[in-house]
Amino acid sequence: MRILIVKRDKLGDMLLTTPLIAHLRRSLPQAEIAVLAAAYCGWVVRDDPNLAALWTYPRLNAASLLRPGEIAAYLRTFGRVRRARYDVAIAAGGEYSPRAVRTARATRARRVIAYAPAGAVTDALEPPQRGHEVDRMLALAAPLGIALPDPAPPPEYRLPEAARAFARGWLAQRGLAAGGYVVLGLGTRRAVRQPSTEQILRWSARWRDRHGLQTVFMWTPGKGSRLYPGDDDTAAPVLAAARPDIHPFRGPILEALGLVWGAAASVFPDSGLMHFAAASPGGVVGLFAGSAAWPEQWAPRGPRARWLLAPRAVPDLEEEVLFRSLEPLIDGSFQARAEAR
Repeated sequence: MRILIVKRDKLGDMLLTTPLIAHLRRSLPQAEIAVLAAAYCGWVVRDDPNLAALWTYPRLNAASLLRPGEIAAYLRTFGRVRRARYDVAIAAGGEYSPRAVRTARATRARRVIAYAPAGAVTDALEPPQRGHEVDRMLALAAPLGIALPDPAPPPEYRLPEAARAFARGWLAQRGLAAGGYVVLGLGTRRAVRQPSTEQILRWSARWRDRHGLQTVFMWTPGKGSRLYPGDDDTAAPVLAAARPDIHPFRGPILEALGLVWGAAASVFPDSGLMHFAAASPGGVVGLFAGSAAWPEQWAPRGPRARWLLAPRAVPDLEEEVLFRSLEPLIDGSFQARAEAR
């Protein structure tokens, strides 16, 4: 059986698809499994040993009309995928997405599995109302006669060597070493999930004084965009404090992941970086606020993943609540690195 997993263009969502890939490989060891994804996120699974092929295409938008090379590359990829004649295409996502269904159908696979209305694809499943995104995607294997795993595999990825090399150089320039810092990040479209300036300064002082750890303060570049506003304005008061133990980083995703990978632990609001930090050696404490439905579907997954839900907003979280979750990760990181030596 030749199976194509179709994923669109969100990095965190691509990472959360890796348990489905692993479960298909374990359940169907003779199957050929491939992924079709936007080039922006396809790199996440480029080195996945469970895959026979990775097909990527450029994301098209109105500006692509001025870049005919992008359109040609898009059409070329789909032409090759169609000629590969996959038996099954899975629109990997935890809910009904008309665009995802159209993309999966465009592969012309013999069967298309998706959360979709009856008749929209050959194997239409009713969209789930509850459950984690990982479990929702694992359930898409049911039409192939594959039951849900217990427990579910954790999300995994392999850090590119370029990201490791960047992190080594960046840390060396600042006198930092792997395991000698905590990554504290911003990065969410919902302000209620962002820690306040006062929290960032207090938290970083605590792990500095108690554990001798510095802080890599990380945020998403940009300001003013409605869809992707960035966190420059939110980061500004922290930078104004000019604390020598707080090392700011504002840069591309791969470079950010290199720094996250070497952290003793990370703290992130609900975001793609939170999920990547959960899959890193140090682990993460994810920050949520408001409805419990958000962590129910999007909580970080993995053996070193923790999360907290503030009733109204993250600035209302008590400091001890955070550290009851974070400090075991820090202690575990110290122990693991000591054993490795």
